Order: sequence, then structure tokens, then C-alpha cells
Amino acid sequence: MTETKILIEDVITSNDVVLYMKGTKEMPQCGFSSRVAGVLNFMGVQFKDINVLADDAVRQGIKEFSDWPTIPQLYVKGEFVGGCDIITEMTLSGELDQLFEAQGVAYDKAAAEKIREANA
Repeated sequence: MTETKILIEDVITSNDVVLYMKGTKEMPQCGFSSRVAGVLNFMGVQFKDINVLADDAVRQGIKEFSDWPTIPQLYVKGEFVGGCDIITEMTLSGELDQLFEAQGVAYDKAAAEKIREANA
């Protein structure tokens, strides 16, 4: 097992919600990362952000780890959930709420509903 894979596994298993993204939750560096971080921030979800632009080994390693070619990548309780399109779809359908509830992840239900209302 490579050092990068060990690092990735450690981060994912040590934090309930992890977003591998371009930039940080305070300063996203791409629109897709900004969208997912924005949803999580608006919903009040506490999450660990990992800036893949800061380490090329992590940027390539996370793609291999998940067998998913794009960034951002969201993990909840150690499980890969998806990228921007999947998270957007899950947010609008209410599936992300269901996932957070099933996994015991705190979030603002009213904020999640506001996102759906704004996109109806």
C-alpha cells in the first residue's frame, strides 16, 4: 500500500465527512468544488476539506482510491458518495438528507429544504 493511499484512508476513516476538492471550503478553486462545498456549508455540515491542488500525489491518488476520475469527491463515514453532479442530484431529491440522517451526520434540515425550494 502506498504512503498516499494510507494517508487518504486515514483521513477518510478519521472524519465523518470529507470533501476532496480543488481549493478549500473557504476559497474553492473551481466551480464544481465550489458548488459541493457551498451545499455542505449552507446545510451546516461539519466537514474536512482536502485541497488536492496542494499535493499532486493526493490529487492522483484520490482518483485511483475511488476509481472516480473527477474532483470533487465526497466521502461520508468512510464511503465514497460521489462528485458534483451526484451530490447536486442527491441534494435536490432529498437523498443527501437521508444519507446524513442514516449516518448520524448533523445538518440543517431547513437549509436543505431551502435549497430544494430555490431549485424547484
